[in-house]
Amino acid sequence: MSVTAPTPVAVRRPVPVRLLVVLVLLGALALVMALSISVGARSIPLDRVWTLVWSPDGSDEATIVRDLRVPRTLLGLLVGAALGLAGALMQSLTRNPLADPGLLGVNAGASLAVVLGVMLFGLSGTNAQVWPAMLGAGAASLLVWGIGGGGGGGSPVRLALAGAAITFALLAAVQAVVLVDRDAFAAYRTWNVGAIAGRDIDVVTAVLPFIAVGIAGTLLLARPLNALALGEDAGRALGAHVGRVRLASLLLIAVLCGAATAAAGPIVFLGLTVPHVARILVGTDHRWVLPVSALLSPVLLLGADVLGRVLERPGEIEVGIMTAILGGPAFIWLVRRKRLPRL
Repeated sequence: MSVTAPTPVAVRRPVPVRLLVVLVLLGALALVMALSISVGARSIPLDRVWTLVWSPDGSDEATIVRDLRVPRTLLGLLVGAALGLAGALMQSLTRNPLADPGLLGVNAGASLAVVLGVMLFGLSGTNAQVWPAMLGAGAASLLVWGIGGGGGGGSPVRLALAGAAITFALLAAVQAVVLVDRDAFAAYRTWNVGAIAGRDIDVVTAVLPFIAVGIAGTLLLARPLNALALGEDAGRALGAHVGRVRLASLLLIAVLCGAATAAAGPIVFLGLTVPHVARILVGTDHRWVLPVSALLSPVLLLGADVLGRVLERPGEIEVGIMTAILGGPAFIWLVRRKRLPRL
């Protein structure tokens, strides 16, 4: 029995529907952020949480809220927004519905940088590993773009092949390092699972400037991306500078993916699935797809993180595992749809 491939279609939604989607997502984001601070091995009532956030009293609950859960929630918000935006930008730039940080070498580049940092410089702890991971992720994405023909347009097939080749090569290097260095293996095992737990406010402040710049820059590209979606010639006729848009998109992808992966490790399926859901909700206009992706992704990330705490209480399931468990079936459902929004 043959399966018919999903048909790409242009999707438009009325402005009131789009505004309703944004308002619902803002409410959902506020809710999951509150639950993220309140729920855990030791649950704290929301009214008590509110009091402790603004007026700490030195109690154990105040330490849990301010030193552990608030940084964790803020990091989940930043990482989720970065991955959702980067996924939407990757898919629009390459016209590849499978574009994702894990498929274009970003995760592998960050992983190699982490294990090399541990082996060569003795870096230990998340705070020390953020900077090399960010540099490694950025370098890998630039390498994939260069090999995949960034200067000539970077067709989806060439970029996917280049990403697969670079990913396998970098992961082979990672395995070689962890086989000969015990400390590198321990650091890689901890970092590679993908988590926002155990990160303090220093990690948040380290990646905040990069993610903020990446978010602002990506939103500013919405109109040029709409023009390029009509084709290069039509985009030029509408005033879009194709080379500049591609270069800016490449840099923003490296910044967003690099910062998010450096802070939380590889978290799969968000960058791949969220943009598709955003297009179903608000249509294919990037002026709406990009901000909706930036809202929907942290809602799902923080929701998965809270669910992981509830299912394994008093322990927890790391968010990278939860997003894989939940994201796999969601992406299969998207693939099985007969009609998908056109990139």
